[in-house]
Amino acid sequence: MIKLRVSDFKQFVYCPRVVFYNYVMPVEKATTFKMEHGKIAEDRIDKLESRRKLKRYGLSEGVRQFHLQLYSKNLELSGKVDLLIKTTESYYPVDFKYTASQPHENHLYQILGYAIILEDIYNCRVDRGFIYLIPKEDAVVFNLTDELKVKAKNMLGDIREMISLQQMPPPAKSKNKCLDCEYRNFCGDIFT
Repeated sequence: MIKLRVSDFKQFVYCPRVVFYNYVMPVEKATTFKMEHGKIAEDRIDKLESRRKLKRYGLSEGVRQFHLQLYSKNLELSGKVDLLIKTTESYYPVDFKYTASQPHENHLYQILGYAIILEDIYNCRVDRGFIYLIPKEDAVVFNLTDELKVKAKNMLGDIREMISLQQMPPPAKSKNKCLDCEYRNFCGDIFT
């Protein structure tokens, strides 16, 4: 079975070609401004977040673990969660994003990826996850239903099939996504 990363969920939903290029046609990708700026902002937010209360996540208590590497042998899926909050009731994955806009479907699937790994390795239910919007200093909650988790697991199969067949998928539906893409130079059919 092909080993995948949680970030593959996010990329596949955003544009499946990103995952295709990573696995089938590995190419040197350009680092975008958003990627660089996001890394700098995450270092700052780690320091602040370790001192803050968990109230913004709707939690009264919990233990924080930053940049925790997760791996599920059963799913052959790995990922590094920005923040994991562990309470006596459950685990809550948090992903930091340097954006002021609301999270999109691809961000939901990234959180779902962490949730299905956590459920597998800790034999627990993970019903909520968060995207922390750094500029707004606000956490957006995602309710992680069983139906969504099934979709995420099915998506693992879709991604593995695309990689195995080595067939380039169609591009993202919105060409606006292509403007800041690190693989823009490799999709000649988009701007013709």
